[in-house]
Amino acid sequence: MPALPDQQLSTELAARMSRLPITPVHRRAVAAVGVGLFFDIYEIFLAGTISSVLVAQFNLSKAALPYILGSTFIGMFAGAVVLGRLADKIGRRRAFLFNIALYSVASVVGAFAPGPVFLMIARFVAGVGIGAEYPLGDTYLSDLLPAKDRGRVATWAYTISFLGVPVVGFLALWLAPHAPLGIAGWRWIFVLGGIGGIIVMLLRRGLPESPRWLASQGRMTEAEQVVVGFEREAGLEGRPLDGTESGIESVAPLPLRTLGTQPYLKRMIMLVVFQILQGFGYYGFGTLAGTVLVARGYTVTQSLLYIALTYLGYPIGSLISTPIIARLERKFVIIGSAVVMNIFGLGFAISGTPALIVAFGFLTTVASNVFSNGFHIYQAEIFPTSLRSTAVGSTYSLSRLMSGLQSFILIPILDAAGAPMMFSVVGVLMLILILNIAALGPRTAGRGVEEINPLPVAG
Repeated sequence: MPALPDQQLSTELAARMSRLPITPVHRRAVAAVGVGLFFDIYEIFLAGTISSVLVAQFNLSKAALPYILGSTFIGMFAGAVVLGRLADKIGRRRAFLFNIALYSVASVVGAFAPGPVFLMIARFVAGVGIGAEYPLGDTYLSDLLPAKDRGRVATWAYTISFLGVPVVGFLALWLAPHAPLGIAGWRWIFVLGGIGGIIVMLLRRGLPESPRWLASQGRMTEAEQVVVGFEREAGLEGRPLDGTESGIESVAPLPLRTLGTQPYLKRMIMLVVFQILQGFGYYGFGTLAGTVLVARGYTVTQSLLYIALTYLGYPIGSLISTPIIARLERKFVIIGSAVVMNIFGLGFAISGTPALIVAFGFLTTVASNVFSNGFHIYQAEIFPTSLRSTAVGSTYSLSRLMSGLQSFILIPILDAAGAPMMFSVVGVLMLILILNIAALGPRTAGRGVEEINPLPVAG
């Protein structure tokens, strides 16, 4: 049966997008996505960074702390599921604006929390808003960026985002002991997050909708206009389009049941297992490192300083990942960095001096972001356009759910058996993750997107 005209147009539009060089529109999109992801990371590491401050502020018990730490992650789980699916229905750009607006309002409201329950609710709502940020960002960049440049250019957005980790660490170190204008420093950190969200909204208002998504919805005229805009920018730069065409993905709409067919069912199973486990390795360190240090007898001020210094490794790791991901097979980058992350994490747990604590913590965060950037690019490559946000959002949401629950699992282990045992448990879980992706994860490096994502064969 011959392809329908819309399917032919979809494939042609995808081919034209794939041939483009990187244009100013691409760069603006990467910057706008990166700044939004900055506040996702800011939120993830915020509660863990100031957890000791919140314990003192609200006189929290050890049993109550996991609820504060977990509320944002549970909200992120809900946001990733709902808004990830919504983005496949209403478009990437509109979902981008809605999610960051919700986050901004909830973050400012949380700054004025009179008690822990109010704060927990506000953090949950902020999590709903910001929770879709990474799935939406991964999907939008995968839609927009030419395949030949995707790994290299997308890591710049992630590098911008991971500046949020040391920023929140040093903000906590600077603001937590003080009360500017008579308002507790930790409250200012929430306010700054809300203001940042407004800035992100302004940056995103001028972004184009994904032409691949428009084509998948049959909106060919609009998709054509967006692609022409990209081509015009490339022409203005005096850079001719690359005439080669390799593995152009069809962006024809596909039913949701496609995810239950091969090879996508196998990939969904792989990502479900991966996302359930990766939160323990990645977010476990970021959210509980300060708690680990306080449990080992360091003061709140000391723990804030050591954690702020270790957090410098996150943006550096993201920078290091750029050439690695561009040159090596993604799944092997994920596996190798997970092994290194485990080794350095255990070193952090058993270190006996501040210098070793900071050194091993720094190396852990460097490896963590090679790992993180690898899987964010990888997960968006292995699903077709019309289902990409749904597949990535629904599976990625599990990492946020488990990150919310991990405090209830890991803090009791920390209290009962100490940091080495807690990190050993994390290591076992990460070993299962490694075996899972080694066995079930497809290779993507050097393969065209059509080869990676074959269309279902009609019976």
